Amino acid sequence: MKFKSKHISITIFILFAAVPVLLGFGYALLYSFGLTGILSEGFTTEYWEKTLLATEFWKSLGFSLFIAAVVMTISLFFSLWIVISWTKNLYKGLLSYVTYLPLAFPAIVMAFFSFQLLSKSGFISRVIFNLGWIDDLSQFPDWTNDAYGVAIIFSLCLLITPFFIILYSNLYQNERIPELKALAQTLGAKKNQITTRIIVPILLKKSAFTIMLFLIFVMGTYEIPLLLGRQDPSMLSVFIIQKLQKFNLADIPQAYAVSVIYILLIAILIAVVYKTRPAFFNPEKN
Repeated sequence: MKFKSKHISITIFILFAAVPVLLGFGYALLYSFGLTGILSEGFTTEYWEKTLLATEFWKSLGFSLFIAAVVMTISLFFSLWIVISWTKNLYKGLLSYVTYLPLAFPAIVMAFFSFQLLSKSGFISRVIFNLGWIDDLSQFPDWTNDAYGVAIIFSLCLLITPFFIILYSNLYQNERIPELKALAQTLGAKKNQITTRIIVPILLKKSAFTIMLFLIFVMGTYEIPLLLGRQDPSMLSVFIIQKLQKFNLADIPQAYAVSVIYILLIAILIAVVYKTRPAFFNPEKN
């Protein structure tokens, strides 16, 4: 009975989760090769050639990778620092409430908050102006719609860091790190050695698969880069939607080509992690 219920669960998951994704991927692949859609005239690699030879696509891909890498680096640094430095405060007091607060806001709300905070006419620029540090609001640096995605990075860090704080605080207790820390101190290890050689490696190893999923999430996020980012360079999700919604019908197959490339990159990333770290996919081995 248990065997049958397990197979039923797997079948339901495949039907409702895997099949729609595969069908969508198949449709995008056919459209990108000119085998379906309003412009379909038979098999062609024209749209793939235009996509792969366009600097706009590679700039968008590079910008998305840059944003994802910076966001995850900053989020992981602050979440690890907070958990290691203020472990006890995470379970009581003001910090225990503040940690959960950003998780209550949707991405679009966080984007508007960042815009009101970081734009040239925002809160920070007005404070600096009133302090006399700048003579005009136009002298305030471009932190929104800028080439480096400062506001995008800021917004995503506000959303992601609290999640990793909660994750690492739970792992800190589940992996019995306080006991390992006490044992290391007994053996003569210094505080920095305990942090860099015991605590951080354990937390990062146990959260490696989650980090990978959030890298994929950041690369594919849409609302925040749409409101706070530039048109060029733009992140992949914005780039794809622009191609799909423009009046030029010839851009639609290119949008599907980019979508296929993005899906393939994700599949390759998951395959690499699965091959090098199979324990992430088999909890019984952890």
